[in-house]
Amino acid sequence: METYFEELPIAITISDTKGNILDMNQRSADVNSHGQKIIGRNLFDCHPPRAAEILRGLYDRQKKNVYTIEKNGVKKLIYQTPWYDNGEFAGLIEFSMEIPSEMPHYVRQPAEK
Repeated sequence: METYFEELPIAITISDTKGNILDMNQRSADVNSHGQKIIGRNLFDCHPPRAAEILRGLYDRQKKNVYTIEKNGVKKLIYQTPWYDNGEFAGLIEFSMEIPSEMPHYVRQPAEK
């Protein structure tokens, strides 16, 4: 993984078209139970059946999945999205970031012309 991803306060995990984990930054390794040892393993083997089924759907449809979780009082935004190489589907990338329990939401209107 590029070194500039190591400084981000976001866990990043990248997988290929078959669900094999290609890379992860240190923050991702820290939050995953087996750390960097899971590089090369398959995502479907690292998730319970329901989560693996959701992931398979993301691969089949090349769609994103965005949701929040809370564990041990820490709320996170999970953003799973396809990534592409020269326009071809290359797999999924997951961003996991801590977010405040409550946060402002702004609706921005386009500037009038």
